[in-house]
Amino acid sequence: MSHYGSRPPPLRQSRLVRFLIRLVLVVGIAAIVVFVLGPKPSPTGIRVGEQAPPLVGTSLDGRPVSLADLRGRPVIVNFWASWCVPCQAEFPLFKEAEARHPGLRVLGVVFQDSASSAQAFAAGQGADWPSIPDPDGSLAKAYQVAAPPQSYFIDPNGVVRSRQIGQLTSDDFERQVAAIGG
Repeated sequence: MSHYGSRPPPLRQSRLVRFLIRLVLVVGIAAIVVFVLGPKPSPTGIRVGEQAPPLVGTSLDGRPVSLADLRGRPVIVNFWASWCVPCQAEFPLFKEAEARHPGLRVLGVVFQDSASSAQAFAAGQGADWPSIPDPDGSLAKAYQVAAPPQSYFIDPNGVVRSRQIGQLTSDDFERQVAAIGG
């Protein structure tokens, strides 16, 4: 029987500790290198000062709609849903803005909502601008929308001049419309 009992000899124990420390250091350094030098997610989405991503679809009333067709006019792209309480408060701002700013166009995108609920909501709000359903979420993804309401203010050249995440106030709205020449 060994005089050390069931414990490894001190020399062997210190080698094991040194090995484990080295292993942790090597794994840690490797993880840092992979994190710093590894693949980066591709840049997607929308940035203020850049061209707005394309928006193409069929409106709730069955008409073809394209953001490109509105080039030459200031446009507000608004992501909304019938179940969104702040969206309900914003819709009158859009309606009033169209009356006050004759060249301004509003283009809605229906976010995670059924077409029938969205149609009923838009009709109840008196919204006469086109809204495109986004059943697969591809438009929301292109515009980096996590939840409604979210609005983009696009100048006549198709450049995004500002973005509003969350409900617009009347002051926010007028300031941002002025920035796109509305």
